[in-house]
Amino acid sequence: MLTRVGVPVEYEAEPSAPDPEPTSLICFSHLRWNFVFQRPQHLMSRFAREMNVIYWEEPMELAANETAYLQVREAADAANVRIVVPHLPKGMPDDAREATLKRLLDAHLASLRGPLVAWYYTPMMLPFSRHLDADVTVFDAMDELSKFKFAPAKLLDLEQELIDKADVVFTGGSSLFEAKKDRHDNVHCFPSSVDRAHFCKARAHQFDPADQEDLPKPRLGFYGVIDERFDTELLAKAAEMRPDWSFVMVGPVVKISEEDLPRRPNIHYLGGKTYDQLPAYLSGWDVALMPFAMNESTQFISPTKTPEYLAGGKPVVSTPIKDVVRHYGALEGVGIASTADEFVAACDAAMELSRNPESGWLAEADLMLSASSWDTTQARMAGLIADLLGTRTGAMSPALLVAAE
Repeated sequence: MLTRVGVPVEYEAEPSAPDPEPTSLICFSHLRWNFVFQRPQHLMSRFAREMNVIYWEEPMELAANETAYLQVREAADAANVRIVVPHLPKGMPDDAREATLKRLLDAHLASLRGPLVAWYYTPMMLPFSRHLDADVTVFDAMDELSKFKFAPAKLLDLEQELIDKADVVFTGGSSLFEAKKDRHDNVHCFPSSVDRAHFCKARAHQFDPADQEDLPKPRLGFYGVIDERFDTELLAKAAEMRPDWSFVMVGPVVKISEEDLPRRPNIHYLGGKTYDQLPAYLSGWDVALMPFAMNESTQFISPTKTPEYLAGGKPVVSTPIKDVVRHYGALEGVGIASTADEFVAACDAAMELSRNPESGWLAEADLMLSASSWDTTQARMAGLIADLLGTRTGAMSPALLVAAE
């Protein structure tokens, strides 16, 4: 080679630098990965395409005499997502509990190299993680948790600490954005999006699931968590007014008693289903329902169900949830109703639309949905995080500043 005899060589490019260490994202979530597939799962499964994602769940209890440990597994439905579940002895005092969680967290993250993004869905995980030296801290406020049933007393104080600590705040809807925008100088609204390809399957003929196939038609359905946000009284009245309709309720019952659910021959509770199963259930319905109670817990919600139902080709009837009215209330395919009489009347109108999808209401809905996708939402979030990582990368680290003095 010429370089061996001292002949100068002009390089067109500098020798390549070693590949940088990959970015890791640790997501602290109050929602279990395998509970209901919603905003955290949609976003984290997409972030995992470009970085390592650790999904840190709430602790599970052990017997009082057992030793704390972490259960770690790979998510079966998302590549490169690692689920971490702390297991703690029952009855630990709060200070011992937080110290143990901190020790488990530090041990799990000790081998990480490269930039770290700390992503919070709940401020309740801040006490054992506030010491993390994350390159970017994200607070994704998908719900106003302080308004939920059994909300911890210290949640609001911890939320303010998290907002003060965060580099960027995302909100899951317009109402939440209005509530948070003046509490941080870098707040962005990212309303619920939709995986259109997944729910469009409901527009084609699907074989009815076994627990739905024998239910009489017409069918009016709801899927989601059945909790204090659900208007059980409205459902009971509507079912009583229309005994020939089948009301199909798909989803787990949480924080309310099974005994508090209305029982009628035409109300059918089918339990929780997987995300992959939802289009098959949706396909067999004539109208999709959102019978949310108008109370403190629904003041700031922005239900993912609205675009999912529409993507599945079903007209929607909802109570007047603020973000639903604001973003979808003008669509012909979305009926808004406050009382049982209004709700039933809106369902009658929606069934007529369901029989005539070519009338234009579905094309109108599709036009709106074309601007909303989880891929786009995640890409915009990733861009904001990349800007912050770029700013941090360009700055001199504290260690170097000390060395330079």
